[in-house]
Amino acid sequence: MVHVLFCGNDGVFDGFLTCALSLMMRTKSKEPFAFHIFTMELPRLSEKYTGLPEDHIALLRETVQRYNPENTLTVYDVTALYEKEFAYCPNEGAYCSPYTLLRLLADLVDGIPKDGKLLYLDADILFQRDVHLLWDIDVEGCEYAAARDHYGKYLLYPNYVNAGVILFNMTECRKNKLFDKARQELRRKKFLFADQTALIHATTKKKLLPQRFNDQKFLHTHTVVRHFSKRLFYTPYPHTENIKQWQVDKVHEIFHYYEFDDILNEYLSIKSKNRNDKKEK
Repeated sequence: MVHVLFCGNDGVFDGFLTCALSLMMRTKSKEPFAFHIFTMELPRLSEKYTGLPEDHIALLRETVQRYNPENTLTVYDVTALYEKEFAYCPNEGAYCSPYTLLRLLADLVDGIPKDGKLLYLDADILFQRDVHLLWDIDVEGCEYAAARDHYGKYLLYPNYVNAGVILFNMTECRKNKLFDKARQELRRKKFLFADQTALIHATTKKKLLPQRFNDQKFLHTHTVVRHFSKRLFYTPYPHTENIKQWQVDKVHEIFHYYEFDDILNEYLSIKSKNRNDKKEK
């Protein structure tokens, strides 16, 4: 079974849905997926920080089980754990939302594998090729495998990794207390890229992956994972844009990507059907 972890709230529901679809539609084997989602309610920081509503959880679960009845989807409310570990820490208001910190609770949540592999994915990701090209990578003796951060490898240091796609070896993570050390780092000091830098500081040993396993800027035929993170554009003037895969028109108009159309058409069909079903009730 391929164990996949997402973290976030309803603001990235479309990311959960499109990413899950890409995993299932691009994977040839019938090996089931176990999808895990960490969410929380944190109104003391923002009224936007609410969890996943039950109707969206049901839609996600219905979708993944339609592709394979053995697929599972479990949502964990980790609010209490977050408050215990991170409340009022220096990184609550860091570059990304506090939901990015939730992956660092993976060792504390019942239902997450204690041993073996766990694939953490940001919500703004699509798989262009079979997940087993990534999942089957040997991580023996390493805490995780990850690719370099496209901008960090130039601006910070050459082996600075991007934490949006991480293949964890949970056995080594527990052995070396990776998550615990990263949580301590987040409580100790404010970082620009909070969870990412804390994780790197806590690392004993990692495996660096080729950029095709987390391509944050380009899409090549050999790209396995396209990460739709914020990107720098140079024309018509230098600026950044944060285009996500569920913004289908922009994916076409700005990136000129059509390789994901089967996935995105399925996503649009599911959303349309769900809206119509709600109208009929």
